[in-house]
Amino acid sequence: MATAYDDAHSGPPVLGGLADEPWRDVPDEEARWMRPRLPELLGVMVEGVLRHVPEYDRPGDAAYWRVAEAAVARAMEHFVQMIADPDTSWKEVYQVYFDVGYGEAVEGRSLEHLQNAMRIGSRLAWRHLAVEAERQGRPPAVVSLLAEANFAYLDALASAAAHGYARAREKAAGEREQRRGRLLTLLLSDPPAPPEIVGEQSARAGWPLPRRLAVIVLRPRPGSGGEGPAGLPPSLLTGLDHGRPCLVVPDPDGPGRLDELAATLAGWTGAIGPSVPAAEAGTSLLWARRALDLAPAAPARPPRPARPAGSAAGGAGFPPGRAGGRRARRGGVLVRAEDHLPGLLLREGASLAAIVASRRLAPLDAAGPRQGLRLAVTLLECMKHGFNATGAAEALCVHPQTVRYRLTQLHEMFAFDIEDPEIRLEMMLLLHTWIRRNGG
Repeated sequence: MATAYDDAHSGPPVLGGLADEPWRDVPDEEARWMRPRLPELLGVMVEGVLRHVPEYDRPGDAAYWRVAEAAVARAMEHFVQMIADPDTSWKEVYQVYFDVGYGEAVEGRSLEHLQNAMRIGSRLAWRHLAVEAERQGRPPAVVSLLAEANFAYLDALASAAAHGYARAREKAAGEREQRRGRLLTLLLSDPPAPPEIVGEQSARAGWPLPRRLAVIVLRPRPGSGGEGPAGLPPSLLTGLDHGRPCLVVPDPDGPGRLDELAATLAGWTGAIGPSVPAAEAGTSLLWARRALDLAPAAPARPPRPARPAGSAAGGAGFPPGRAGGRRARRGGVLVRAEDHLPGLLLREGASLAAIVASRRLAPLDAAGPRQGLRLAVTLLECMKHGFNATGAAEALCVHPQTVRYRLTQLHEMFAFDIEDPEIRLEMMLLLHTWIRRNGG
């Protein structure tokens, strides 16, 4: 167990913030009549604590009783010795009560129970010492000094126990984060870790494996030191993916879940991979990484006014309104990989797509840059709307008759049926590539 005294105190232990150490004012001869009373007082204090603090009453647990007696005995002996010699070291008794507080945290008990037990023990001790002081005929001024010393000493021990309790909580939190980090690594490993290993680590980390999950990768922010957002809910696993903040989100398909995430990640730009079973978390990470490349380089701006009729829309070849993602407050965007399937697929085979597009869509090149782009965007919207001129016109902010006129031109330009459903998917992918290459 950690030794706490040296790193906690450079001056008088625990009570360095007080003006005085009242035991220094108690005549040292008082220790002589107090010391013989300690064995009797020890039993009274331990029995009183166990009786008045139910959390510490463990019938039949002899080992626990011995530990409690040892801690009380060490404190009482040290208190009397401080009166006899105010320069007596605090180190040993401080460590005893540091360990007591540490143990309380490890066993999951509240610090309040321990502090209550210490107050009861101190009151019982003072009640018996006050009676004995009166019997000994000690002056009232000395009795008053003893009372002050008793309560100051209680504060000292309570501080030591609180320090130990806090240290244990910090250590537990650190260990828990390490276990959660190990779980994140196992979930995202390539090749996937064996399910039984992941399940065992999940239990250790206290993070139940969800039925489905999704992975978010965030773009590091300048000045963040590589750290991710602060104040994230404990339901999210957090870590780093090649220096970028990475989150594992359980059950991402719940109602309003993405809006909640966008608000949580306010000011950050990131991408979320598809929802997958826990065993396929690496797949979600893969597509989150690739989708992050599609996110805006800077925080998103307010939506711009509609483009002039027929002009190209959407960034990087994406449909109108789909170039970014869910906007977070104070800027930032959360891009969903599923919303950008054509662009992601084309990035995987960009060179092949460009070659095929230049051949299959050569008539658009022949129409000239401006007219070709206008016709390409019109054809893409018509395919998305099942060649419904009204729906395409609404997306393009033009009259339906304008769409019909352009479709007539397109039918005349191509040597194959552009409305053939067998080639629609291929054509949409190629149109995305062509539009992006031509500045759309």
